[in-house]
Amino acid sequence: MSLFDFIRKQFIDVLEWTETGDGTLAWRFPMADNEIQNGASLTVRESQMAVFVNEGQVADVFGPGLHRLTTQTLPLLTNLKHWDKLFASPFKSDLYFFSTRQQVDQRWGTQQPVTIRDRDFGAVRLRAFGNFAWRLVDPRAFMKEVSGTRERYTAAEIDGQLRGFLLQHLSDAVAQSGIPFLDLAANQVEFAARLKEVTAPEFARLGLSLETVTLQNISLPEELQKILDQKIGMGMIGQNMGQFMQYQAAQALPKFAENAGQGSGIAGDAMGLGAGMALGHTMAQAMQQGLQPAAAAPLAPAAAPVVALQPDEIMATLEKLADLKAKGILTDEEFTAKKTELLKKLV
Repeated sequence: MSLFDFIRKQFIDVLEWTETGDGTLAWRFPMADNEIQNGASLTVRESQMAVFVNEGQVADVFGPGLHRLTTQTLPLLTNLKHWDKLFASPFKSDLYFFSTRQQVDQRWGTQQPVTIRDRDFGAVRLRAFGNFAWRLVDPRAFMKEVSGTRERYTAAEIDGQLRGFLLQHLSDAVAQSGIPFLDLAANQVEFAARLKEVTAPEFARLGLSLETVTLQNISLPEELQKILDQKIGMGMIGQNMGQFMQYQAAQALPKFAENAGQGSGIAGDAMGLGAGMALGHTMAQAMQQGLQPAAAAPLAPAAAPVVALQPDEIMATLEKLADLKAKGILTDEEFTAKKTELLKKLV
């Protein structure tokens, strides 16, 4: 090795860091046994900061720009090393670079439902997820609280802690926002802003700034969502329980008739058809009454309703008629006519 190579190896004239895109937040400049030359140039790029550390103590901090390292530009380090104002010899000191660019599209979400107190429903368990962005703003605090003197520290290593901060304050954000659960979906921006406000101090304690928080979705567990759907349905109905029962009957009619129609023989058909006709008649009367104008003149007294036979009686009679038909006493036409007449009496 030549004398020139030896000297170049021992003294460092240029200090800089080019990020590699692997999510590194803090990187220690490799010194080995080298020393920094007096008057060396320090290049700190945009979205970076540099920190000199002397015997474990943070000294000078540099922002973006080109810096010449002298006693004037290293006042704290000069004081710690007791340098004269015109020191001319190389010196040793640890140099750390920090990335201050935004760490965007960081995901957060509830792995398990979070229990909160809601103004409308009392205690509810909800799920939520979104993303957030943050940046390193205070390298002194970050080095002291998080990265220490490690050669390299990445964003992935602190991601779980930061997501934990957001989930920890989720209940606080809901409570302080005062927004009921039913309105959260329509006020996602306001809720996200509240979540950012209550969580930001935790980030600041580590030398970080929570830049943005977004809420992409908020929902209840499936079993609670079903109850909520029923409550919403009742709210849409209002106080008219009669209309609700008519609606329920209309929804159940096809299924009821189908099940009843699967019964054995004539009795099953009669029950299915009779029940369907009875429900249809009830709904028709209710709809006719609902469509009458409130200010219309009273209608003439309705005729006395026809007394309908009980389904048990209809079924018994039909079974007897079927027996007569089987013995040849009644023809098919006679049996069909009697069957039709009896079914009409169900209503």
